[in-house]
Parts: sequence; C-alpha cells; structure tokens
Amino acid sequence: MSTASEKREEVKAKLQGLRKALRVMHAGVLEETVLPEPGDVRAAMAQLEALLELLESKSARKSKSKESAK
Repeated sequence: MSTASEKREEVKAKLQGLRKALRVMHAGVLEETVLPEPGDVRAAMAQLEALLELLESKSARKSKSKESAK
C-alpha cells in the first residue's frame, strides 16, 4: 500500500502534468486564437477524473476509519 508521501507525490505529479497541458491549450487560444483539439480536452478531463478518483478513494477510507472508531 502507498504511503501518504507517495500519494502526495502522485497527486502533485498529476496536477503538474495537467497544469502544463492546460497552459499549452490556453496559450494556443490566446496567441493563435484557435480552440484546442477535442482529444486534448478529453485527455485533460480524463486526467481530472483520475485525480478525483484518487482523492475520493482516500476520503472514503478516512470516512470508513472514522465510522469504525465510533
């Protein structure tokens, strides 16, 4: 099982990659006045979904441990 610091690093890496992709899309919109490719937008959304699932699984485990402690 992953440690908290490993999870934190995983989340950090995913956020950095997503941020970079969104900056590239944003620059294209501003500088070239073109919309990003639909596939690029879908990929960014998939990264957000994966990050959300990772974070939700962590919250679900915390909720279960709090319930069992009661």
